[in-house]
Amino acid sequence: MPEFYPEIEIDHAEAEAMAYGLFTVARADGDIHPAEKAMISEFFASTTENPADLGALERAPTMEAETLAQALGSKELRELFTKTALLLAYTDGTCADGEKAAIAKYAKALEISDADLADLHVQVKEFLLAHLSHLTNVEAGAKVAGELEL
Repeated sequence: MPEFYPEIEIDHAEAEAMAYGLFTVARADGDIHPAEKAMISEFFASTTENPADLGALERAPTMEAETLAQALGSKELRELFTKTALLLAYTDGTCADGEKAAIAKYAKALEISDADLADLHVQVKEFLLAHLSHLTNVEAGAKVAGELEL
């Protein structure tokens, strides 16, 4: 299995576009959950040396899919955004229909096929489940795996 998050160079403009898109995904199911905001802030802080006003990105209107596609030119950046958006969608416990729809819209604009999006979704679910593998409560792990539909 390939590395879940390979090393990819991200410039400030790309990081800002990704954070903006992630805020759009987070808002797709209503309010931005505090854990979602924290994840976006951590992502942005880890990818840029020039911190921007994340509050402004959070309050900005929905980022158009085509705008994000223009900002993320490489396949690697586009897949990174999509995986991160899928992880973000699970941050509050469930991947809501609105979040799935927003991610699918972005994926289409980012030229990620339905099959590749499904594969990325499985990778994200497996990544999340792997973090529970150390638990001794097998029943709880099985319940989470069922909720992730694995």
